[in-house]
Amino acid sequence: MGKPTGFLEYKRLNAEALSVKERVKNYDEFHLPLSREKQREQGARCMACGVPFCQSGLLIGGMASGCPLNNLIPEWNDLIYTGNYEQAYNRLKKTNNFPEFTGRVCPALCECACTCGVHDDPVTVKQNEYGIIEYAYEHGYAKAKIPEVRTGKKVAVIGSGPSGLAAADQLNQRGHSVTVFERSDRVGGLLMYGIPNMKLEKHIIERKVEIMRQEGVVFEVNSDVGGNVDAAKLSEDFDIVILACGASQPRDIQAEGRDAKGIYFAVDFLTSTTKSLLDSDLAEGSFISAKDKNVVIIGGGDTGNDCVGTAVRHGAKSVIQLEMMPKLPDARAENNPWPQWARVCKTDYGQEEAAEVYGGDPRVYQTTVKEFKKDKNGNLKELVLVKLEAKKDEKSGRVQMTEVEGSEYTTEADLVLIAAGFLGSQSYVTKAFGVETDNRSNVKTEAGRYATNIPKVFACGDMHRGQSLVVWAIKEGRECAREVDEALVGYSNL
Repeated sequence: MGKPTGFLEYKRLNAEALSVKERVKNYDEFHLPLSREKQREQGARCMACGVPFCQSGLLIGGMASGCPLNNLIPEWNDLIYTGNYEQAYNRLKKTNNFPEFTGRVCPALCECACTCGVHDDPVTVKQNEYGIIEYAYEHGYAKAKIPEVRTGKKVAVIGSGPSGLAAADQLNQRGHSVTVFERSDRVGGLLMYGIPNMKLEKHIIERKVEIMRQEGVVFEVNSDVGGNVDAAKLSEDFDIVILACGASQPRDIQAEGRDAKGIYFAVDFLTSTTKSLLDSDLAEGSFISAKDKNVVIIGGGDTGNDCVGTAVRHGAKSVIQLEMMPKLPDARAENNPWPQWARVCKTDYGQEEAAEVYGGDPRVYQTTVKEFKKDKNGNLKELVLVKLEAKKDEKSGRVQMTEVEGSEYTTEADLVLIAAGFLGSQSYVTKAFGVETDNRSNVKTEAGRYATNIPKVFACGDMHRGQSLVVWAIKEGRECAREVDEALVGYSNL
């Protein structure tokens, strides 16, 4: 512990964000990193407590508490304070393949479990992680590490999202020859097209992918396995196949008038913007535009918030975000104690921007769409919304959100974005390999394992566990890689 009294001497200091007025002019990341000296002070706040829940990754009350990757957080906080960034990087990379991603997009489960946060603000773990990895790139610590020995074993990874990249990285470092197949035109999966540029600039992904290429990983883009790439041939050519295709079936909203023009899934909206931004800086205009439109986003999660921020940057006329559930409390409830994940109301960047641009929080709670109304040309023009209330189902005992009779009202809408979550893997991939799926359409394996019912075929990430966080995807990719390594050579030191 670098400074035993650090948590008493220093207050939490967050990285400064550009003003809303400035940042909505572009799609760039907008947080200004702390100076090295201020970052050292933030590292000094770590208490090095006897039981570091920040790195536990336990499930408490059905929710994750602490980092699922079991990052050695107190160790590298201390190393930041003492100025030993090279060793901090080495300790960080021991558990996390991609701190450049998690340091930007992770919701920081670690900070909710920080002991310092029981009576004060938690340590800035996410910012410290960001500081370590960017310092490592700046000073040459994060350069390519080429395996000295090759095993002669070949592994195909289907999907280049965080789980697929993590599995590929681990297995390549073990000496196996890894080829990653990506159906899109760029590597990154969810990271590339599912997360907006202002949260994760795409040159950050390309920087890491280029290092992996130098280390020997082969990337094949525009390669849709089960489509233009034959799954059976792939199984013949490789010793092992890992399915890491994500949970890419968006959940739909079924209501009268659903066929109206102007209704899109959130992932398609976000993808079209990012692709156009990368291809032509939006000049070619092929993206789904929210400019001068009344936008309604259905879904209150991270993806919905990303749609809010993107619509603001497009120049939307108005933005509303519908949330079926009641507003969460502003502080922990008594039945949600530390170190559980804090179920509190969070105002994210998109909602903050919409509030300033349009004069109020865009979120409307306990509300859903009852009808999509069209004009004579079939274009969306209005929504009929209805309020919801929580009621216990007498048969199942479960609490369900039900419509409040007579609470319907109408609002203008030119563009609706459905951000209601994802259902699981896409059937054309699972059928191509013949793997079994569960009732949620996730690939089925034994509990805690990654081997499917088909020999030589494994699955990991959202395709295996269902829609989740980037940090969980990385963990699954790492664990799957270890199991694959054991299958290939009989043991693993991963």
